[in-house]
Amino acid sequence: MEISKELKKQQFAWAFYDWANSVYSLVITTAIFPIYFGAVLEGSNAIKVYGIDFSDKDILYSYSITASFIIVVLISPILSAIADKIGNKKLFLKIFSILGSLGCASLFFFTGEQTLWIGVGGSVLASVGYWGSLVFYNAYLPEIASKERQDSLSAQGFIYGYLGSAILLILCLILIMVIDESLTRYSFILVALWWIGFAQVTFKHLPNSYTKPDLKKTKSIWKSAHRELFLVGKYLFTYKDLKLYLIAFFSLSVGIQTINYMATRFGDKELELDSSKLIITILVIQFVAILGSYLFSRLSTKFGNLISLKIGLLIWAGICFSAFLMDKDNLYVEYQFYGLGAAVGLVLGGVQALTRSTYSKLLPQSNDNTIFFSFYDIIEKIALILGSFIFAQVLYFTGSMQYAALTLSIFFIVAIHLLSFIKQKDL
Repeated sequence: MEISKELKKQQFAWAFYDWANSVYSLVITTAIFPIYFGAVLEGSNAIKVYGIDFSDKDILYSYSITASFIIVVLISPILSAIADKIGNKKLFLKIFSILGSLGCASLFFFTGEQTLWIGVGGSVLASVGYWGSLVFYNAYLPEIASKERQDSLSAQGFIYGYLGSAILLILCLILIMVIDESLTRYSFILVALWWIGFAQVTFKHLPNSYTKPDLKKTKSIWKSAHRELFLVGKYLFTYKDLKLYLIAFFSLSVGIQTINYMATRFGDKELELDSSKLIITILVIQFVAILGSYLFSRLSTKFGNLISLKIGLLIWAGICFSAFLMDKDNLYVEYQFYGLGAAVGLVLGGVQALTRSTYSKLLPQSNDNTIFFSFYDIIEKIALILGSFIFAQVLYFTGSMQYAALTLSIFFIVAIHLLSFIKQKDL
């Protein structure tokens, strides 16, 4: 079906936001900041921040991620309810983008244990900005694309994100490795400028909302938002297939999101790989993920979303098991880690794009898409809270991230099992 030029602009602008904000998830959460965090605190054992003592910097890093998601879980129901009532999702998309960019920029001032409070606070603010913006960003998908177009548009966004973030990462690596390593902190400024700069394209072309404003109800929103979210969840769970999908989504998100945040620290601490090898692996993931996103979009067209998701989750489980078997003393551990990175790239974007579009397809027809996607995003955040907590606890009791990785494989297997019971034919 032919779509108008205006709708094409909106779809491009929507997908292009991934180009803008994915530099946060690559440079800050995956590539440079985790390595910088470990390097700056090198030699620091027991550390103290905000009056709390931590025995290990990796446990602090994991708990700071948890804290940011608790904040998002608490505030996003209120904000999404307001956005649905006043009909201006774009305003909140802008606000969270600005907060995220400022959080990234503030990391420039994190230079050691004395400024650790800035490093933790800035990373939490950046995380809240990134994930908070996604609540409103994702809610546009069912409004600007038909069900037939949602899989490919969702994948298009991830492809833009992987390509754009890889370009900025390469520029940051030139800054750090070619010019001067002391310039590492400037990469955080570049992330902030890239994010808020390219997001202007999205802000220009996306409509405020397709929802008609209901200003009379805004006064009571602050009191009723969390209750409304609970009612939305109760309503969504009356659909059997949707209920099974949401539980499966929670389970797979525990694994995927936790691995995204802890993979670099795994290579650094557990396998003792130097930063150049970690960066190579991250670039492998980025470029393979572009292919993976396209591949899974094609797989969903041929075999359907559910079968494609099961294939992806089976590979994820295999990745966790392979990580458990890796030995830092193996002469080929570097190449094994590259291979593991390629496998992650293959399924990372593809599975995430499909989970988003599959949920969109399962939703009942409604104008209140923000609150529906707020519920979806909160499930994802609670999953990461649980995943990072489990990871930290397994690390605390065993002293090994490999056992933590093995534990995460269970969640992928559970998700595969749950998806097998969904009966909807057009998936």
